[in-house]
Amino acid sequence: MERKLSDGDYVPDGKGGFTLLSGGQEILARVLFRLQTRRGSLPFLPELGSYLYQIPHEKPSDRQALCCQYVAQALQPEPDLHLQNVEWRDSGDSGQLTVRLSWKGQPLTASLTL
Repeated sequence: MERKLSDGDYVPDGKGGFTLLSGGQEILARVLFRLQTRRGSLPFLPELGSYLYQIPHEKPSDRQALCCQYVAQALQPEPDLHLQNVEWRDSGDSGQLTVRLSWKGQPLTASLTL
């Protein structure tokens, strides 16, 4: 079971503990963690994370293809997770990334701003 995070903090459950996630919500939390963590930033887990933080520094014409590559690489260790679509929308020096997935037949969508 994953604990729910909001702005880098665990979300209290109102009973002295933390809110737990399950099913698709748990998978989506793990997906977001893998995508938002800089690959190589955790010394004992060097394969965890993605290179998505580099996207705003790449040429605009290369960003879509690199997003697809970095997302697939970051999510490769997740069992039963199938990448359906990766969409990058440029907005100057940053952009919006939308990742559509399927987990055990359940559609999931992750969105983040880079």
